[in-house]
Amino acid sequence: MFEKNKICQLLGIKYPIIQGGMAGISEANLVSAVSNAGGLGTIGSGLMTAGWLEKEIEKTKELTKNPFGVNLFMLNPRLEELVKTIIKHQVPVVFTGGGNPLPLFPYFQASGIKVIPVVPSPRLAKKMEDAGADAAVVEGLESGGHIGQNTTFCLIPQAKDLLKKIPLIAAGGIYDGKTTTAAFLLGAEGVQMGTRFLASKECLISDAYKERITESTPDDIEVVLRFTGHPLRVIKNKWAEAMKKLEEKGAFPEEIKAERIVSSLGGLNIDTLPLMAGISAAGISEIKTCREIIKEIITYE
Repeated sequence: MFEKNKICQLLGIKYPIIQGGMAGISEANLVSAVSNAGGLGTIGSGLMTAGWLEKEIEKTKELTKNPFGVNLFMLNPRLEELVKTIIKHQVPVVFTGGGNPLPLFPYFQASGIKVIPVVPSPRLAKKMEDAGADAAVVEGLESGGHIGQNTTFCLIPQAKDLLKKIPLIAAGGIYDGKTTTAAFLLGAEGVQMGTRFLASKECLISDAYKERITESTPDDIEVVLRFTGHPLRVIKNKWAEAMKKLEEKGAFPEEIKAERIVSSLGGLNIDTLPLMAGISAAGISEIKTCREIIKEIITYE
């Protein structure tokens, strides 16, 4: 079905479905499950150390023989060490977000590693193409975690019109066969999903977190921390309320520490964590295996 799909050909995968690299959550267990099901799993390195990343890469290679990727958060102070780790282990593809990845392009390209930036606008997608990116992900404000200002289903056709040489991947608000088909109709050649894979059996977040996703309505999902310049989409809880109170009292953006907005695999008390999730959470009602999630998408008619 997807033999001629550009994303499948580029990445050596069966289906053009990419699991978003969620910081502190996308580890070897989830990543390998997605790759084994024919998609592309992605390790979310976030603010983690090079040692953590190396262990996850090695474990992923033990669990799958299929391609997988690493998502690099450009604001990680240990970025140089992470880059060296990725090159050392010859990870097939790197996704970048949260900053300017252009200085890293020559290092990955010289090592034969594909680079796919995640960007919030068609203009930046075109800039990445001109700099030699292998593909581009345009991510809309429907996504979970840090968000941009434009909607996914406006970004897709606008970015498609600008890109002349590389394939386009869409992210934000995509979680099933219907939304994937819509993205393809608008010009995307692949989709990236984070929230849908949060609610998978292989994801190691707590059952309570997963239940909050499957029980959410559109009214339960909101954006906080706009005053910092880095708005965050989450499911409402006590943590989100505390962030809104900080804004109401006129807190300086610097009062919000990075470590306060990093989700945890532990999460015994989900009220004290940022429950990052996209608007798509309101359309997810069942926890499934990664293979079931992907099968539902590719068999949709």
